[in-house]
Amino acid sequence: MIRQSNASQKCWGVIPQRHRIVSAMACAMLMVLSGCSIPQLCCPQPGPAMPNDFNGKSSAENTAQVGIDEFFNDPVLTNLIYEGLASNQELKIRNQEVQIARNEILSRRGAYLPFVSVGARGGFDRTSRYTPLGAAEDQLTYPGGGRFPDPLGNVGLSANLFWQVDIWRQLRNARDSATQRYVEAVEARDYFVTRLVAEVAENYYELASLDKRLVFLDQTIEIQKQSLQVAEAQKEAARGTELGVQRFLAEVRKNESQRLIVQQRIIEVENKINFLAGRYPQRVAREQWDFINLDSRILNVGVPAQLLQNRRDIRAAERELAASGLDVQVARANFYPQLNISAGVGFEAFNPRYLFDPGAFIANTAGDLVAPLINKKAIRAEYQSANARQLQAAYDYQRTVLNAFTEVVNRMAKVENYRQSVLIKQGQVKALEESVSVATNLFQNARAEYVDVLLSQRDLLEARTALIETKQQQLSAIVNAYQALGGGYLLTSGGTTYADIRCLPPEMLPSMLPMGEETPVPLPGNETLPVPPGGDSLMPAPLAPAADPAPVPAQSPVLEPAGMSLLPPTTGEAVLPVSYGQHEPVIRMQHLPESTSQIPTKFENSLRNPQ
Repeated sequence: MIRQSNASQKCWGVIPQRHRIVSAMACAMLMVLSGCSIPQLCCPQPGPAMPNDFNGKSSAENTAQVGIDEFFNDPVLTNLIYEGLASNQELKIRNQEVQIARNEILSRRGAYLPFVSVGARGGFDRTSRYTPLGAAEDQLTYPGGGRFPDPLGNVGLSANLFWQVDIWRQLRNARDSATQRYVEAVEARDYFVTRLVAEVAENYYELASLDKRLVFLDQTIEIQKQSLQVAEAQKEAARGTELGVQRFLAEVRKNESQRLIVQQRIIEVENKINFLAGRYPQRVAREQWDFINLDSRILNVGVPAQLLQNRRDIRAAERELAASGLDVQVARANFYPQLNISAGVGFEAFNPRYLFDPGAFIANTAGDLVAPLINKKAIRAEYQSANARQLQAAYDYQRTVLNAFTEVVNRMAKVENYRQSVLIKQGQVKALEESVSVATNLFQNARAEYVDVLLSQRDLLEARTALIETKQQQLSAIVNAYQALGGGYLLTSGGTTYADIRCLPPEMLPSMLPMGEETPVPLPGNETLPVPPGGDSLMPAPLAPAADPAPVPAQSPVLEPAGMSLLPPTTGEAVLPVSYGQHEPVIRMQHLPESTSQIPTKFENSLRNPQ
């Protein structure tokens, strides 16, 4: 008996151990089978390496670091730009997109934490006594000794917990992806700011050029009317014919018609500026054409690597590339088992007076380990689609960098070519002015035909119009080159940006940003994300400024873009992305030093298995 008892004890001790081994093997097999047949991912083709200069042009300084107040040096234009930044509806829409992206982070942060809910319930139930359940209930009594009532009530209070354990970092990667897209939304909004500044300036200079065209048209019409009077006098004196009178009259009427067309164009350009400024049609104040000296400004292109820091569209494309890599990790985790834990505690009774009795206490807990095994086509398709979107982001980054470089080269060449064209046309206009003066004097003294006067006046008007249009195109090229370099983001050379003034009313902007001065302004705080507790924080790192070929002189203060006020706080060393053609990381992401979780450190890491 003793031996049999000992043998039984040994058997009962062995069976649970075997069960544990079998359970462990089943779990391991489940993980292996679910992780098998994961499709291979495609990698992007490397793009061309960025040149070291802009077709032979580079400089130690960069005009992108010059504020719009100093660059344009026109208080009227600057005030129009400030009004557009305060009231433009499209910009307000972009601000709300930033807010939506920020809220998405908060939503993703809550997904990997336990969900706890509290609830109360009540009801009653009556079962047939001619059923097994009803017959059994009719024989039951509760602890007090009485029978259960019919119908049977049921009231309860409970607290329930549900937690999807993020063992593969799926939910945290989704949170990190949302963080990257939040910063992308900020960068896209800031890129729109630079385009808005450039568009307002372009239309402002076009408006000033149209005013000058009106002046020249008025002068030409006045001269032609004088010539018409001379032709009529010569006809009356029998020294001319009706043909000359009619030719001069036709020329006057043509220019008067052209004057109305220019006036219509002025109305359209004014209203376009009003639209950009977020206001209804009204007259737009502007400087006189002769006092505009933007064409005398020297543009410093810096080096091409600075585009990666100064161009907000490139920074946005970089963030999208990082986010798409995290999306691949999120889709990959669907191939592996998910661990869900649910639990609940509370009180339940058929009568509310027994609800808080110790015997009414209830509790439950359960855990589920679920993995896809058969028919994983939907998961595989989502995984491959995430990889395709990752490739799209990689090629979009390459395209954005290439487009930015091309824009700088094209617009800098346009600035130089149009500058030389303006100089040549100025000589042409000077010669034609002399010819008109000579032809008019000869015609008034009956020593030249009316045709000579008519053609010289027409050529002068056409040359003046061409000169104004060429100079206006030159100014437009300067503005667009400034924007292509990344200019327009800094409102002042001291470092004030749109993020610093976006909460100010329009009427405060001229006083808060005087020309040539730097005034502290209140910083908006509703875009700053709170840092999550513990080592779970993965906040995007600001980009480091590109290295210059030579030190920048100390007398020209610049803003460090890495200190962007809307970026979430980070620690560690920031890394600038480099070209795909080099064997260096394309995207680096950072985490706080105390974090122990594994985070992708470059674009290629998103293709690895979860750690």
